[in-house]
Amino acid sequence: MIDFHNHIIPNLDDGSESIDMTIEMMRLAVSRGITDVVNTVHYQHPKITNKKINYNFVKSKINQLNKIMSDNDIEIKLHIGAEVFYRPNLIKIKKDPLTTFENGKYMLIEFQYHQFPKGYLDELFGLKVSGCTPIIAHPERYIPIQKNPELLRKMLEIGCIIQINAGSPLGLFGKNSKKTSLKILKNNWCQIIGSDAHNNRNRNFCLSECMQYIKRKVNFDTSQLVDKNPRKVISGESISTSDIYSKQNSSRKFYFNLE
Repeated sequence: MIDFHNHIIPNLDDGSESIDMTIEMMRLAVSRGITDVVNTVHYQHPKITNKKINYNFVKSKINQLNKIMSDNDIEIKLHIGAEVFYRPNLIKIKKDPLTTFENGKYMLIEFQYHQFPKGYLDELFGLKVSGCTPIIAHPERYIPIQKNPELLRKMLEIGCIIQINAGSPLGLFGKNSKKTSLKILKNNWCQIIGSDAHNNRNRNFCLSECMQYIKRKVNFDTSQLVDKNPRKVISGESISTSDIYSKQNSSRKFYFNLE
């Protein structure tokens, strides 16, 4: 499995607090069947305004961690990426390889939890038209989507990819996130699942537990969510959503009452 969303570089953002914590997290990841970890450091987020987050620095940290993993006989491969906090500058910052997984084809984007900013759909569409596909980070945790999950329909219509946190279906982010994540999954509107791991305690890797749980809830091959699709992001290949969502079925009502 590939864990697509996490914060495992020590003392870089609000994730791992030490190299020992990172090593412990990586050992757990391997024990859960994870082979690749795509670190997604917070980018232009208010919580890291005093830290210098740039491609060369993060790349050097990933290279160091890959060596440390090898020296500690931890068979896992780390990849570089970022979780971009939404601002109306996405097209401008896509030139930074840190924001687009080094290939310029995808950008993982998070929003404020309480509201979406004015004009966000236009900005996302502009990014898509420019050749970079927006990946919406954990939409099940956003209050506007919890209240009206069909807001995701517009994001899907303009070509966005949806990423759900593994802890959400398990209830680790509260009942509203759980209910919304299951609705998204049962509509087959999610393309990627990631742990969003931050530490070796309550925010650790839980991909395997999530996959075991959701396999009983949906009627499609869930392995694509933690293997084929995140691997395509890493390599810059296209993820087709034509068989998952299209305007031909856009009039279909969202499964509001599914639990």
